Amino acid sequence: MTTASDNLVLREDRDAVCTLTLNRPEKRNAVNVELFTQLHGHLENIAANGGNLGVLVLRGAGKSFCAGHDLDKAGKNDVAWLRHESRTLEMLADLPQIVIAAVHGHCFTGGLELALAADLIVATESAQFADTHGKWGLVPAWGMSQRLPRRVGAAKALELMVTCRWVDGREAERIGLANMCVADEQFDAAIARLAADILQSSSHSNAVNKRLVYDTDGMTLQQGMAHELFRSPGSRRRDP
Repeated sequence: MTTASDNLVLREDRDAVCTLTLNRPEKRNAVNVELFTQLHGHLENIAANGGNLGVLVLRGAGKSFCAGHDLDKAGKNDVAWLRHESRTLEMLADLPQIVIAAVHGHCFTGGLELALAADLIVATESAQFADTHGKWGLVPAWGMSQRLPRRVGAAKALELMVTCRWVDGREAERIGLANMCVADEQFDAAIARLAADILQSSSHSNAVNKRLVYDTDGMTLQQGMAHELFRSPGSRRRDP
C-alpha cells in the first residue's frame, strides 16, 4: 500500500542529470523525519550507483524550496539524530557530482542549510532566504555557522543570523549567497542551461576541481599549491 509518506522525495534521472524534489508542498517542504530518511536513502544510492550522473539538482515541489524543520512534528531531536541529519548534508556536499540547489519561494533555516550544502545556488527573483534559528532560541547543527560565512563572509553571515532578516533572490546574488538569480518564469530554463554547461566539461575534471576547492579551503597559498600538485588524482584526458 502506498501512503503519502512514501514519496516525500521524488527522483528523476534524465540525460546525466538527477533531480531530487522535496515533496511536501502543503508544508512548504518543511523537513520531517520521514522526508530526511528518504533523502538520505537517495543520496546513499547516488553515492554508490551514480557514476553515470554528472549533475544533481535539489529543488522543492509547489511554491517553496524548503521552509526548514517542521517544528510542529520535529520528531527525534536527540544528539544522535542531529548527527544523522548533519551527516546526510555531508553526504550531499561530498558527492562527486556538481550539486545545484534550485531555490524558489521560502528557503529558511534548515532549508537554507540544505541549499548551502550544494555547490551552486540558483534563485528566482521572488525567492526568500533567511536564517531564523534565533526566533526560536535554536542554534544551527547542519553547518549554517560554517557554510554561510564561507559564502558571504563572516560579518554578513553574522548579520543574517542575529537579525533573522530575509533577503530576496537579487540580494542573495549580490552578496554571493546565490550564484545567480533569474526571473521566476525563466527558472526551469536557467537550471537546464546551467546543467548542460556543466555536463559539457569532463565529469572527472568537475569532481576533482570540486574537491580541490573544498579540501584546500583555509590553507595558505603555498599549502594549497602543494595539495593541488601532490594530492590531486591528476588529469584524465578524453577525446575531443
